[in-house]
Amino acid sequence: MSGHNKFSKIKRLKEKTDAQKSSVFTKMAKMLQMEAKKANGNMTSPGLKSAIEKAKSVDMPSDNIERAIKKAVGVGAEQMEEVTYEAYGPGGVAIIIEGLTSNKNRAAAEIKHILSLNNTSLASSGSASWAFERTVEGWVPKTMVPVSEEDTPGLEKLIEDLENNDDVQDVYTNAE
Repeated sequence: MSGHNKFSKIKRLKEKTDAQKSSVFTKMAKMLQMEAKKANGNMTSPGLKSAIEKAKSVDMPSDNIERAIKKAVGVGAEQMEEVTYEAYGPGGVAIIIEGLTSNKNRAAAEIKHILSLNNTSLASSGSASWAFERTVEGWVPKTMVPVSEEDTPGLEKLIEDLENNDDVQDVYTNAE
């Protein structure tokens, strides 16, 4: 019975956790690059300091943090742009998707594809944001929508699929 020894189990578990870490580190690197570009590499900038602290809170190695900052302020650095998409999910739940990307067209296409796979689509700008209030921490729902037991698995899958996309930074819903 090949593939059933202790080493194989450990190897598969490590592959899974490494993939999750890689996804989080990629998102943190994009955020660091954007803040470093805003601050022109000034390490005393409050925005860059908070981004570094956030990256350290998820155990991102210092080498990766420094590399992301250098990449943002170096010659030929790619321009990172913040994007916000709105949608309505299963059960009429409002969804705000915040992302950071170097290519808006690619990011929009990927988000549309994920939404279509989950039987929903992008909404026009402002159609879902009315249900939220913008704060320093992000989007806080003003009104909550109860989600039925039938819609809960679909909403969870949609949010998981969105968060697995490298360009998506945060996903906010007004689901109870």
